[in-house]
Amino acid sequence: MGSEGPAAVTIHVTGFKKFHGVSENPTETIVSNLKEYTEKKGLPKGVILGSCSVLETAGQGALPQLYQTLQSALTGKDSESSCSGRIIWLHFGVNSGASRFAVERQAANEATFRCPDEMGWKPQKVPIIPADGGISRVREVVLFSLRYLLLLSMTSLPVEEITKALAKKGFEVMTSDDAGRFVCNYVYYHSLRFAEQNGIKSLFVHVPLFLTIDEETQMKFAASLLEVLASLCQ
Repeated sequence: MGSEGPAAVTIHVTGFKKFHGVSENPTETIVSNLKEYTEKKGLPKGVILGSCSVLETAGQGALPQLYQTLQSALTGKDSESSCSGRIIWLHFGVNSGASRFAVERQAANEATFRCPDEMGWKPQKVPIIPADGGISRVREVVLFSLRYLLLLSMTSLPVEEITKALAKKGFEVMTSDDAGRFVCNYVYYHSLRFAEQNGIKSLFVHVPLFLTIDEETQMKFAASLLEVLASLCQ
């Protein structure tokens, strides 16, 4: 028998619907069209594109939907990825004031919404997970070591490498240490916690409005990000 190559990486993707001040959320368009786009252009080698879900732009009231979505990555594992745990949750959110893409390194345990979410919730300096401690708690992007998974040994996901690889492809992109305190940070904190507990990976990326970076470029960016993630997880 010949030697087998590395297992494919299954990447599940989420975006958000519209919210106060953003009538057209580019991440809804990106995520809704990503499967069709990659079918036409071809998926990068080593990538299985899993679910593509659009979330309500809401915090506490949308938690059941969020956890149902996150859990689906575990219950829906195929045989190719389930043994290795090579699953990534990739979340897209919009920063309406941004001029470039931002790969988010961490999420803070704080919900301070500048406006009500789409379910009318507007928390101020509230811990996202009270059991984790106060609002100063930060969760970083973590990657469980496949070799030492049972010992819970972790390494940081190579956020800088991801950013550099995307920049080499010609995209205006930066690494960020501040995902805000609105719904993006709220979802990211829950996702990182879920990933940590289940031996999978999570990453959040902020994108600008289509007025700033056009739709075609953003679709290319999303497809390139899938490729970069797969290459760095080999």
